[in-house]
Amino acid sequence: MQSQSYHGYQVWGHSIVELEGEFQRERHAASGTITLRGKLVHASGVLGHYESEEDAELAGPDWARAWVDAHS
Repeated sequence: MQSQSYHGYQVWGHSIVELEGEFQRERHAASGTITLRGKLVHASGVLGHYESEEDAELAGPDWARAWVDAHS
């Protein structure tokens, strides 16, 4: 899980392991969460699927920063 401070909000990136196909190839679903003073502001659905956990976790804060910018 990745966390960053952005314009007073905490933005989070999450990776959820998924198994795909007959050979159970691992992939990672990305999501994001925004909190303010410890309270949930908004959460995404699945933002996309990535080969690595790190790439999936980085997608969440990117989405969250864009959301904060659009709603400020």
